[in-house]
Amino acid sequence: MNFSVKNLLSILFVFLSSFIIAQELPPIVKYPSSVYGAGNQNWMISQDNNQFLLFANNEGLLEFNGSNWNLYPSPNETIIRSVKVVGDKIFTGCYMEFGYWTREANNRLKYYSLSNKIKNKIIDDEQFWNILNYEQWVIFQSLNQIYIYDSKTSNFTIITPKNNILKAFQTNNSIYFQVANEGLYEVENGKSKLISNSSVVLSNKIVELFSNEDGLLLQTQSNGFFKYINGVFSSFITEVDAQIASSSVYSCQQLSDKGFAIGTVSNGIFILSADGKLKYHITQNKGLSNNTALSLFEDIDKNLWIGLDNGINCINLQSPVRSYSDDTGILGTVYTSLLYKNKLYIGTNQGLFFKSFNSEESFQFVKGTKGQVWSIFENDGTLFCGHDSGTFIIDSDNAQPIFSASGTWKFEKILGRKDLLLQGNYYGISVLQKVNNQWRFRNKISGFDYSSKYFEITNSNEVYVSHEYKGVFRFKLNNDFTKASDFFAYNNPKKGKNACLKKYNNSIFYANKDGIFKLDNSSKKFSKDTILSTVFQNDEFTSGKMIVDKSNKLWLFSKNYIHYFTLSKLSNQLKQNTIPIPASLTNSMLGYENITQLTNSIYLIGTTDGYYTININDLSFKNYSVSIANITINKLDEKLINCSVKESGEFKYDENNIIINYTVPEYNKYINAEYQYILEGLQEEWTEWSAKTSANFKNLPPGKYVFKVRAKIANSKPENIAIYSFEILKPWYATNLALILYCVLGVLLAIYIHKTYKRYYKNKEQKLIEENNLLLEIAALESEQQLMKLKNEQLSNDVDNKNKELAVSTMSLIKKNELLSLIKEDLKKTSEDTNKSIKSVITTINKNISEEDTWNVFKEAFDNADNDFLKKVKQAHSSLTPNDLRLCAYLRLNLSSKEIAPLLNISVRSVEIKRYRLRKKMDLSHEQGLVEYILAF
Repeated sequence: MNFSVKNLLSILFVFLSSFIIAQELPPIVKYPSSVYGAGNQNWMISQDNNQFLLFANNEGLLEFNGSNWNLYPSPNETIIRSVKVVGDKIFTGCYMEFGYWTREANNRLKYYSLSNKIKNKIIDDEQFWNILNYEQWVIFQSLNQIYIYDSKTSNFTIITPKNNILKAFQTNNSIYFQVANEGLYEVENGKSKLISNSSVVLSNKIVELFSNEDGLLLQTQSNGFFKYINGVFSSFITEVDAQIASSSVYSCQQLSDKGFAIGTVSNGIFILSADGKLKYHITQNKGLSNNTALSLFEDIDKNLWIGLDNGINCINLQSPVRSYSDDTGILGTVYTSLLYKNKLYIGTNQGLFFKSFNSEESFQFVKGTKGQVWSIFENDGTLFCGHDSGTFIIDSDNAQPIFSASGTWKFEKILGRKDLLLQGNYYGISVLQKVNNQWRFRNKISGFDYSSKYFEITNSNEVYVSHEYKGVFRFKLNNDFTKASDFFAYNNPKKGKNACLKKYNNSIFYANKDGIFKLDNSSKKFSKDTILSTVFQNDEFTSGKMIVDKSNKLWLFSKNYIHYFTLSKLSNQLKQNTIPIPASLTNSMLGYENITQLTNSIYLIGTTDGYYTININDLSFKNYSVSIANITINKLDEKLINCSVKESGEFKYDENNIIINYTVPEYNKYINAEYQYILEGLQEEWTEWSAKTSANFKNLPPGKYVFKVRAKIANSKPENIAIYSFEILKPWYATNLALILYCVLGVLLAIYIHKTYKRYYKNKEQKLIEENNLLLEIAALESEQQLMKLKNEQLSNDVDNKNKELAVSTMSLIKKNELLSLIKEDLKKTSEDTNKSIKSVITTINKNISEEDTWNVFKEAFDNADNDFLKKVKQAHSSLTPNDLRLCAYLRLNLSSKEIAPLLNISVRSVEIKRYRLRKKMDLSHEQGLVEYILAF
């Protein structure tokens, strides 16, 4: 049962895959209502002189400048049904209202009503569905009337047919309109003229009318084209008449190449050549946002804009890119491709598919290849397929497995061995061999078991392998290609996500996020290649995938570009070429990017939902002009204010937050404009190139500034520099007038301070004089005190001298008395029988050493030295006798008991007794010394 279900699913897959129609279409840019911020339906489209697009939208007039969308509500808040740019005015029509918009200095649009002048002429419930321009006249068409406005005189002419007007048309030479049940009219001299009431006109609604060399060409709603020549209608046959008949045509536009774009109600759009051949049929399942095309418009760059019932689409008809998108999911993500025997093979995550090259036939599934296809490789007339299940040999729509032990990444030839191929597998590298004209698996190379997604072999049989999680390896193969030896793992360059290793121009390169490194064949070391590494500068790295095509071009992929390098014809230098297609638009799987050369100039690039082709010879980029779209300023946390972009700005000091939006009106899906700017007065260098379309400056200090912005697309040079000058004014307190006022106030303040200081210093001077006088008085007093001190010191010295004299005289008396006492004692001892003369001598000696005489001499000297001492002692101790006072005087001279004894003519013992008694009379404590007490008086 399971087997039957599996077979049934396989048959169903093959059946469905046969219905994959491989129509390669020009790029389609989709703008849903969520992006442009307005209503779903867009009824008419026009373009102004700035190349901005204008859309008549359900919610108002919608403007797109290439970078930003702006919505202007209709004056009466109704649906705008028509829009037409005439000169510098944008005319619109809506419900019971028509007029024009003009662009103000701030680049915003302002509305002026024309219908108000003829309000009484407008019919109730009238809507204006179409606007035409012929010379100086602007024609507003409703279903009831035609209003012809003379832009020179501002007068109106009104045409009112009996029946409803189906639609008005403009040709090179006239204005026509169709009236229901009446026919086709032409406007002449402001009046209607019937030119045909043929059954063709009466039975068909004319969607659009064109003039040709012979007459008129009419596009009808259901019956295709008709020619009108000399009053006769004839059918103009196209390849899509049958499809158009069942689709109901709603809009039609003749293109610049004389072809036609036909918009239908239910079947998308048809693009025909001038002779009616179908070029493209684009529907919702082929890339359109919706199958109902309400309006069509070809812009100045020949892009076809489609106003849909739900959104806006832009088809880049002139783009060198053609894309195939698989909305069914049957084809899946394209990982590899190859043109072989005029068949285009596509390897995807669903299997291997093929179709005839340059045909619109369906892709066919190669049986037996269900699953992930990693590579397709042609060698010596044999087509190999590297598959998740192993290796297959492809013969038209059949796949023959020759290796199934492991998934196969890629294949490499071996120099000098046409019978051998190396294949990188999930688990190492193996060898395929051609035996008897049949390829078969020969052996796995032993000694190396790592996944070999990227590997290269040199002429000396050295193999280099890049492993995403382990880095770069090198090993040597033996002559029989059976064994790996001399294994070496590189520490530098480092491993990296989406890294790749590739041989180009006989050199091996390794690419990771740090750059692209080249192997030196002699040293076997990698060094950074400065030229190739430039593609990953400025945070451009997304993948290191490198591809070498049949023309020996080296292809690399980055965040915003596809790069290819070619060898210079005059040197070995590499020449870089850039295609401005960002990775976000190509939908490629990072690390699995693939590009295949189909013809000399056409390349196929795989994506997650199909592929696209690009003709590099048709890649040309004009130098688009950049313009400043709008400028807004605001105070902190306040509402934005639009400013003039045509005049220099002058803003208040607190209006110093400024946003400058700029744009290049380029609408190609695969062309990204880049910008760089400088704000002179704040910045010294231009910023890096960036796709950002606005510059935001906050808290700018007061001063004059000049903003400059320029743009480039790919390698094109900037055509112009958009310039805007503005000034942030100083606050009122920092203006020149304020500075002058500050100077005047400063001078006045200086004068005041000068006078105040002068008065202060004068007072201070007077005070100093008074203080100096006082100091002089104090100094005089101090001098007197010093003089008195000197006198006192002199007196003290005199006292000291007198005390010395007293001490000397006292000592002399002591010595004299001691001498006399000795003589007396000697005389007494000489003979007991003394004569009178000796007695007389003794008597004389006694008189000379009498106590009274000694005291009198001492007292006289002591009174001269210290005449207050004895009085002070007597007052303190009234009980002292004269003998006690005499002892006190001797003690004040600090004489010892031994020295005092001769003066008192007593023994030393008697002096000690006298001292003891004196202490008692003075009532001195035991601890207090007698001499110290006396000296203290």
